[in-house]
Amino acid sequence: MERDVEKVAKEIAKAADDKKAEDIRILNVKGISILADYFIICSGTSDTQVQAIANSIEHILEEQEIYVKNKEGIDIGNWVVLDYADVIVHVFHQEQREYYKLEKLWGDAKELEWQA
Repeated sequence: MERDVEKVAKEIAKAADDKKAEDIRILNVKGISILADYFIICSGTSDTQVQAIANSIEHILEEQEIYVKNKEGIDIGNWVVLDYADVIVHVFHQEQREYYKLEKLWGDAKELEWQA
């Protein structure tokens, strides 16, 4: 059964919000990137919070039998990437986010509204 990728992206954003992630953005990169359909970018104020956000996202999706394909940076905590194939999640420490500016890199992407 094919899952609703947009719904998964919104659930990830809500899970990040539950852990007080800041500036949560869902970028629709369908047709712009071959990597995924959606990028989710958010940030935390400490390495511990970045790790907590990433762990919460992973836990909530596992409850729905959606498993991360690849995970990078969880031990360091300043930038965690969770790869769900069609959705890629970037959880940054705020300083790292400001440095890499992924939103500008994917400036052609439309932003998906996710808040209720």
